Amino acid sequence: MSDNPYAQNLDRNPANHQPLTPLTLMERAAMTFPDHTAIIHGETRRTYREFWQRSRQLASALARHGIGKGDTVSAMLSNTPPMLEAHFGVPMTKAVLHSINTRLDAAVVAFQLDHADAKVVIVDREFSGVMKEALARAKVEPLVIDYDDPDYPADAPHPKGEPIGSAEYEAFVASGDADFAWAMPDDEWDAISLNYTSGTTGNPKGVVYHHRGAALMAYANTVHAGLGRHPVYLWTLPMFHCNGWCFPWTLALQAGTHVCLRWVRAKAMYDAITDHGVTHLCGAPVVMGTLVNAEEADRRDFPQTVIFNTAAAPPPESVLAAMADAGFIVTHLYGLTETYGPAVVNEWKMAWDGLDGPEQATRKARQGVRYATLEGLTVMDPETMKPVPPDGETLGEVMFRGNIVMKGYLKNKAATDEAFAGGWFHSGDLGVLHPDGYIQLKDRSKDIIISGGENISSIEVEDALYKHPAIAACGVVARADDKWGETPVAFVELKPGKQASAEEIIDHCRRLLASFKCPRHVFFVEIPKTSTGKIQKFKLRDLAKAM
Repeated sequence: MSDNPYAQNLDRNPANHQPLTPLTLMERAAMTFPDHTAIIHGETRRTYREFWQRSRQLASALARHGIGKGDTVSAMLSNTPPMLEAHFGVPMTKAVLHSINTRLDAAVVAFQLDHADAKVVIVDREFSGVMKEALARAKVEPLVIDYDDPDYPADAPHPKGEPIGSAEYEAFVASGDADFAWAMPDDEWDAISLNYTSGTTGNPKGVVYHHRGAALMAYANTVHAGLGRHPVYLWTLPMFHCNGWCFPWTLALQAGTHVCLRWVRAKAMYDAITDHGVTHLCGAPVVMGTLVNAEEADRRDFPQTVIFNTAAAPPPESVLAAMADAGFIVTHLYGLTETYGPAVVNEWKMAWDGLDGPEQATRKARQGVRYATLEGLTVMDPETMKPVPPDGETLGEVMFRGNIVMKGYLKNKAATDEAFAGGWFHSGDLGVLHPDGYIQLKDRSKDIIISGGENISSIEVEDALYKHPAIAACGVVARADDKWGETPVAFVELKPGKQASAEEIIDHCRRLLASFKCPRHVFFVEIPKTSTGKIQKFKLRDLAKAM
């Protein structure tokens, strides 16, 4: 027996130890605020009582179909009520929710369905054409459930596709028991969801989240996004992206209201913010661009201040100023699919308010410090696994450690072992560590440009480009050069009604950067982006080779 008195007769038991899970947050919200509005979608309104009841009915119907621990339920849905219900109903059966990127083609969807061994597929009729082709390609034969959205907008860019399933979502939910005895996870380490990486090289990897991490992210998001009592959250971020950064689970903690949004369009966003009193939203810089560049006829005034959480390259000063003028406060975050979404926040210090514009801009460019529920964040030499000096200059790889790092990659031990080498998660992002402990990204390891032996950060060049008033979006990549090995080239998308020549843009960069960092060529194109607004550098690299 141990000599430690605190280890004697003080064992875990059901009274003092339960698995962490976000499911209990919803149970509490439904019990405490049953009549508070939980979901707004078009003309549909659902209270927390109804949200909880429908989630249990979905769980019951899935269980009657034989769904249980270790099974995968795939969902190809927009930001609509069924996607929210799936975040609770699926794990209530101890199954795993697989959220499918709605912009993917049939071949990639088929790969995911097979790799995940999907037992059930819930599909919005907006995407039935792609899903029908994917199912024809796939080896699995899941139960297919169609969702026919009664609030499908009249001005939809395309009509609904045909039903392809053997069940309809509302009828399927109605067949379930509202008093279903849902199950806590056996262990908080049990899987709760599956999200696939973008797969820009080879097949995508399946990132597995656990109940513990999802619950801790709910608390962290509440703190770092500033969610007070009954926040009103507008769904501009796709729920398929890192489970919507875990916000489907987060809002239950403070009994917030989900305002669903099928498509990100300026008028719909301004209407929702004004009509429903939205307090928070998340998204890539492209969403900010949609807001600040909206036509005057699409804008609405609103009295509240809205917190906008963004995770990507830090927005240009001009965009931050325009957002502030429009009534938004921007919080800069950083993370990856493997870290449940953002796990780093640029904690703004009051002392920085007194700095001049350029000095404030340098602080805003930093990704920041770890979330409260992340135990470790640093920048290291990936070969020696030694931290880089905190000088703001020495380049290393950003690494994470803690409870909001994924379980690993599904059915891919080699990739999991590589990602966790040395006891840290290797992000693949290159950055520096500042003396105050804040990290700052410099590039993806594959995006760094090596010209004449000198490292050029594509992010640094892009930051300079974004200071040009005519540039709406840009991407900088390397192009092979006989003399220098590589040189930077820029792809630029101009703002509507704005003009600029390649020479003018290069001259602009020369005023801000060392000459060897300036792009040698500028190409005017529509910048390719992912469904979450991230610039697809691999496509730009292909373009650079072809030009």
